[in-house]
Amino acid sequence: MNVMKKSTTSELAATRELRAQMQGRVVSWGDDDYARTRRVWNGAVEHQPALFAVCETTTDVQAAVWSARRNGLSLAVRGGGHDWAGRALCPNGLVIDLSGMRQVSVDPHARVATVSGGATIKDVAAAAGFHGLVAALGNCGEVGMAGLTLGGGYGPLNGRYGLAADNLLGAEVVLADGRRVTTGPGQEPELFWALRGGGGNFGVVTSMRVQLHEARGMLAGSIVYPWTEAEPVLRRYAAFAETMPDELGVSMIMTSGPDGQPALMLSPLWNGDRDQGERMIGDLQSLGTPQFAQLGPMTYTEMLAPFDAWVAEATGCHWEIRTRSLPVLMPGAIDAIIRAVARKTSPRSAVAFHHFHGAATRIPAEAIAFGLRQEHIMVEIIAGWERDASNGAAHRQWAHDLWKSLAPFALPGGYANLLGPDHREQAAAAYGDNSVRLRALKRRFDPDRVFTSAIPLPEG
Repeated sequence: MNVMKKSTTSELAATRELRAQMQGRVVSWGDDDYARTRRVWNGAVEHQPALFAVCETTTDVQAAVWSARRNGLSLAVRGGGHDWAGRALCPNGLVIDLSGMRQVSVDPHARVATVSGGATIKDVAAAAGFHGLVAALGNCGEVGMAGLTLGGGYGPLNGRYGLAADNLLGAEVVLADGRRVTTGPGQEPELFWALRGGGGNFGVVTSMRVQLHEARGMLAGSIVYPWTEAEPVLRRYAAFAETMPDELGVSMIMTSGPDGQPALMLSPLWNGDRDQGERMIGDLQSLGTPQFAQLGPMTYTEMLAPFDAWVAEATGCHWEIRTRSLPVLMPGAIDAIIRAVARKTSPRSAVAFHHFHGAATRIPAEAIAFGLRQEHIMVEIIAGWERDASNGAAHRQWAHDLWKSLAPFALPGGYANLLGPDHREQAAAAYGDNSVRLRALKRRFDPDRVFTSAIPLPEG
């Protein structure tokens, strides 16, 4: 990638200002560490920012916001850098890079973690796990905790503890005018409502307070079924899910196995009575005849390890993601997914299932900005291909075709955290009756639309 671009007067001015004001680093065009600093998970993202403010303090973040506004530069915020749509980068703009702010402190008595804006899921899992506690987290440890939480936060503990967003207790935020505010149920409650599902549209979250929970009798692992059993296992899972207890969360993925052939992998996580958990996971294994099963006592950090290894190996590949939310796994939807996976255009492409149930469904839809509280399966359609492949259009078309074929079975909208900038139709329906309030708060807290690179909000 050629980064030897001549900087504009505004870019040079911002670089000089921030190098004089910030405690952290400033990286601009032509610097030796520009390419490393710019790197994100999705190699298909081509945006080349003019400079990065690699912040170490909230004061650094404030300086970056003020400088961008004074010099007319667009802004983006980078946490974990794993958003597939490339929202962590902005063309020719200024990136507020929070990767230097990864501290996590735990109050084990209050069961609260204070999480800096650049901390990842694995940072939080490790800090909480040290005290025998766990947070409502996702399935990939390298993902930023703030990004996961602000957009909703699906994960295997949603049935027991709700979404990551439901467990946000408060946050420190730098607003579009550079002011630092603290928000929570009793402080800026409207901003607090909007943050929990509305993403980074309202400011830069430099710190969060997150509710922790007891890690009690946790069992986890993986069950792999051969492709020939994928269809009947999914049908049996649909029936099994009707009475699934809150303590059990199950993520599933259909992708290529080590032999290159498609396979179905279930990744259960149980947090509750150990004996009951062993019986429930035994029931999962009996949905078919596994070709591989490895299950047992496990910490959340240990559960994340296989996913993190896969993500690390795939960093720099090209990715496209679409989502659908299915009220249940209907036979027609299962058939469409089976057909698509059988003809996927790349061994890296996959279809993942995230089961939203239990405690997450019992929170009123108006309680936070996140809009969908009905039990459902969030289907994540992932097209992935090698960086040197020339047929990206074919892989994207595969994802689009499956997404389109699931429309008759799906609820309106989609998971906002995974919607791309062009997915306006789904964004319009993603928040349901919360859309009007969310748009009004965007106008209130970011009237000049400084934070335009965040997840898409409904237009209007």
